[in-house]
Amino acid sequence: MSGSEDPAAQAAAAAQTYHLVINDHGASAAAALSRASALSQARVKHAMTCGAVWLTRGKSTQRLRRASRGLRCGDVLDLYYNAQLLDSAPPAARLVLDAGDYSVWDKPGQMLSQGSKWGDHWSIARYAETHLLPQRNGFVVHRLDRAASGLILVAHGKRAAAALSALFRTRAIRKCYRVVVEGWVGDVGYIVNMNGPIDGRDAHSKLEVLAIDRTQHRSMLDVWIETGRKHQIRKHLAQLGYPVSGDRLYGGATCGDLQLRAYRLEFVCPFSNAARRFELDA
Repeated sequence: MSGSEDPAAQAAAAAQTYHLVINDHGASAAAALSRASALSQARVKHAMTCGAVWLTRGKSTQRLRRASRGLRCGDVLDLYYNAQLLDSAPPAARLVLDAGDYSVWDKPGQMLSQGSKWGDHWSIARYAETHLLPQRNGFVVHRLDRAASGLILVAHGKRAAAALSALFRTRAIRKCYRVVVEGWVGDVGYIVNMNGPIDGRDAHSKLEVLAIDRTQHRSMLDVWIETGRKHQIRKHLAQLGYPVSGDRLYGGATCGDLQLRAYRLEFVCPFSNAARRFELDA
């Protein structure tokens, strides 16, 4: 496949960055970036809405969404423009619970947990901000791989983010994943503790075989994790020789979506002290 036929290569080629120092007090961000980039002000405003424009003032850097916000001399604007990304609509997430201080969502595969400098409209945090009523800020306190689906918490406020982050840090949240892997791991009911380092840090996972598909030469597992290392389940299973089906990164079959779903979440609510248990169709 040539570079011109590769969608990823096309997206990379279309990506542009623009860096602008403001010398005019009260200048319009949309107008200034439009002049610097040759994009229309409407396109710049769209990029702002999607979280692709950043304002640096002193030591503080944050996304700039409001075109009407007044600028000062010395402010720095950065626009990370990727038309293909900005013009694509994120998949819809499903609200499981709005608890006020936090919400629980069923994140679809391909939705990000949090945004990047190129924008955040594909992230569950921004999706929660724009779809809940009343609207609230969204803070991600744990992550799911982009290709994975399932339960994820979004905090609404720094107090809630700190309280929920503490639960994860002290391993007071129990998470279970339904996973399909390549190969026969063992008989139904077989349990394996996976305790191998991930990126030089201790990582602990536990799996149980739920079913075996001898025709497809695959196994269905429940996997619990005690630590939250990046790609922990995928790496542990690949190390065992049973990569997750659909995992192109770690050796799974290349056809189909990643077969990894966070389907159960249990914790004691830090605000009500009520036991919370959420379970999706796996």
